Amino acid sequence: MLEELRIQNFAIIDRLELSFAPGLNVITGETGAGKSIIVDAVELLLGGKADAGMIRSGAERATIEGVFALHGLTRGLLLPMLEREDLLADGDDVVTLYREVRANGRSIARVNGVSVNQDVLREVGDTLVDIHGQSEHLSLLNPRSHLDLLDRYADLMGMRAALQTLVDVLHTIRAEIRALEVDKDALERRAEMLRHEIEDIESADLDPAEEGDLRAERTKLSNSEQLATLAASIVTLLSGDAAEDLPGVDRMQQVAAALGKLAAIDTDLRDWAEVAEGIAAQVQDLAVEMADYADTVEYNPQRLNDIEERLEVINKLKRRYNADSITALLARASAARDALAGIENSDERLEDLRRQERDKLIHIGDLANKISAVRKTVGKQLAKRVMRELADLRMERAEFEIGIEQDDDPDGCIVGERRLAFDATGIDKVEMLLSANPGEALRPLAKVASGGEAARIMLALKRVLTAADHTPTLIFDEVDQGIGGRIGTVVGEKLWTLTHGHQVMVVTHLPQLAGFADRHYHVKKIAQADRTSTQVTMLDNEADRISELAAMLGTIGESGMASARDILTEAAARKIAAQGAATEG
Repeated sequence: MLEELRIQNFAIIDRLELSFAPGLNVITGETGAGKSIIVDAVELLLGGKADAGMIRSGAERATIEGVFALHGLTRGLLLPMLEREDLLADGDDVVTLYREVRANGRSIARVNGVSVNQDVLREVGDTLVDIHGQSEHLSLLNPRSHLDLLDRYADLMGMRAALQTLVDVLHTIRAEIRALEVDKDALERRAEMLRHEIEDIESADLDPAEEGDLRAERTKLSNSEQLATLAASIVTLLSGDAAEDLPGVDRMQQVAAALGKLAAIDTDLRDWAEVAEGIAAQVQDLAVEMADYADTVEYNPQRLNDIEERLEVINKLKRRYNADSITALLARASAARDALAGIENSDERLEDLRRQERDKLIHIGDLANKISAVRKTVGKQLAKRVMRELADLRMERAEFEIGIEQDDDPDGCIVGERRLAFDATGIDKVEMLLSANPGEALRPLAKVASGGEAARIMLALKRVLTAADHTPTLIFDEVDQGIGGRIGTVVGEKLWTLTHGHQVMVVTHLPQLAGFADRHYHVKKIAQADRTSTQVTMLDNEADRISELAAMLGTIGESGMASARDILTEAAARKIAAQGAATEG
C-alpha cells in the first residue's frame, strides 16, 4: 500500500508531500490543475521512462519518492525479490522507492536507498502498483499478463507447478540427449580425459579422514623436542628426582593422609578429606600417564618427511581439481566414473533417454490438455461476468472473450494425434479480446480500447479478477471519461468495492464518483511570483467535501450544496449496503 508520496520539481509541481490511506483515495480538481501529473509521477517512480522535459522549469532535477507498506501476500512476493537483489532494509514491513531525473535526461533509481537499474525498479514497482488510464502503463492490456490472471482466477497455479516440474525434467533429459549426440571424436576425447582423472585421483588411495590425521601427526613430530622437554619436566615435578626434597605425588599423598586424620577427629572435614584423597589418586595417575607419554615422544625425521610428501600429493590433487577436501576429490572421481560409464554406454543411454523424452512429452501433453480444458471452461465464465460489469458501465453492447489458441510443433508435447508447442505454462496462448461496438470483430484488447473506454474495461476486469489479482494498490485515471452522473455513481460504487482487497486511487471529474471517497484530495493550480505550481489539500471534513462536490456539479448556491449532500448520503448508503452484501457473502 502506498503510504507516502513526495514529489519535487516535477512538471508544474514545486514541492508536494501526500499521505494516503487504505480504502478509496479520490483526487479531484479543475482541468489542468495537475491531477494526472500526480499519476504520471507515480508511473515514473515505478520504472516509467524518464525525460528531461518532466523537470520543472528552472530546476536542475526532479525527484519522486514513495513509501509502501508491505502486508500479506505482497510481502511474501516482494521479500524474496528484494533479498535476491540485496535490497532488504532493516525493517521488512516497508519498501521505499526513489526516482530522480536530471536535466541531461539521465535518471537515478533506488530501492531502500540502494541504486538499481530500471528493470529491477520496474519489477518491484509492478508488484506494488497497477496504473490504469490515459498512460501506456495498462498492465491488463499486455497479453503476457492475461494467462497468469486467468490461471489465478481458475485456481490453476498448483497444476502449473506440477507441469513446471515435468518440463524441467524434460529439459534435463533433452540436454543430455544433445550432449550425447555431439561429435563422436569429442566424446572419445572426453572419455580419455575422464579416465585420466579417475586414475589420477583413485591411484592416490585417498581416505577422507587421513588429511586431518596427517596434519595432527605432523604438528606433533615438528614439535617433538619441545613436547619431550615439557613432558619430562612435568614428570619431574610430579615424581621427583634425586635433587627434589619431596615430589608432588608424595606431597599430595601426605596432604590426604593428614586430612584423613583431621577428619577422624573433626567430622566436618570428612568431605575435604575425600576430596584430597581423590586429588592424590589423580595426581598419581597423571604422573604415570605423563611418564608413558614422555617415553612415546621421539623425533622421527623420516616419518615427518613421509607425511610432508603425502600432504603434498593431496594438496596437488586438490589444486588440480579445484577441490577443498578429500571428500570432494572422491566425489569428483565418482562423478567422472558415472560420466565415463554414460559415454561408454552412450548408444544404450541415448535410446533410453529418447524413451524417457517421449514418456515426458506424453505426460506433459496430458497435464497441459487438462489445464487447457479448465482454462476454456473458466474463460467463458470469466467473459460472461466481465460483460455484465461492462453493461453496468454503459458498454452493454460490448462483447468480451478469452481467446485461447495452440500452435503445432513437430518437437512439441503429445496430445492425441497432435504435437503442440508448449512451455512451463502449458500449450495455450491466451489473450483477452473485445468488440466495443456491434458489428465489430473481436480484436486484442490493446488494439481496441483507448482512453476512458479502456479504463472502464480495466475496471470491469479488476472487479471480476480482484480475487486473483494480488497488486495491493490500483490507480485509475480518467475512468469516468465520457460517462454521466448516474453511471458515475455505479463506477464509484464498483471502485469502492475493490477496496476490500486493494488500496484504490482515482483521478476523477465526477462528483458522484468522488462521493465514495474514504479520503478526498483537492488539487488546484496557484500562481505566485509569476510561477505556476500545484497545491493539494486533503478535505478532511464534510463541509469542505460538500463545497468541492458542489463546485464539481457546477451549481452555485444552496441547491448545489443540497445536491452535494445528496451525493454523500447516497454514497454512504451504497457503501453500507455493499459492505453488508460482502459480509453475507
